[in-house]
Amino acid sequence: MIRKHSLCLLTVFWLPVAGHAQRQEAPPPVRIRAVLHDPVHPTAELFYTDKTGAVAKLDFRPQDLTGTLFTLPVNGSLVLYDKAAIDPKNPAASLAASVTLPPGLKRAIIVVLPAPVGSKTAYRMVVIDDSAEAFPQGESRALPLVGVETAIQAGEHKLPIHPGKITKVPPVRKVNEFNMAQTNFYYRQGESWVPFTERQLQYLDAYRRVFIIHATPGALQPSVTTIVDTNNEVPPR
Repeated sequence: MIRKHSLCLLTVFWLPVAGHAQRQEAPPPVRIRAVLHDPVHPTAELFYTDKTGAVAKLDFRPQDLTGTLFTLPVNGSLVLYDKAAIDPKNPAASLAASVTLPPGLKRAIIVVLPAPVGSKTAYRMVVIDDSAEAFPQGESRALPLVGVETAIQAGEHKLPIHPGKITKVPPVRKVNEFNMAQTNFYYRQGESWVPFTERQLQYLDAYRRVFIIHATPGALQPSVTTIVDTNNEVPPR
């Protein structure tokens, strides 16, 4: 299930950037990699608290995951700010997005999205468990941001993608000699399934993908943005 941003913050939460909390009260840091998905405004200046409690800029990469980062949760939530200088007496004024983390989560892929019109924050976030157990090598995830039923055909797999749910796509084994397989996306129109993206993709156990299914303003059908994770970097210590 897509985890929506939490809007009930911030009058009494522990604020890492204040620098006054005792070390033993600090929650363990969470290892994250993030991607910004905002086709209308593809750049953003957002900030997080690193594992020391200092405010740091989140350096997004176009249609790619950031490097490995460590951040301190705030009352069980991942929090982003829209400025580096946060007023400890009124941190809510700098809040850009927040999302509740599942208990025990240690590694996450964070998809940062524009919030719906009328929201109290400019952005919202979706959390994908990035542990090897939850997201093994060779698998993909389909993240739908549209309100219609969609589906994916990737090699031998034909899977429905329901609005509001992240769909697991198993490793594709039905490939050609170049490890390529046809990958098609469909949306439901009445009783019919209409293709909206058809492509050949290379499937290797070293690759993981996040398919973001979305619609741009004025579009007549959905689009797909693909985030490819080779997962070969060494996490910082």
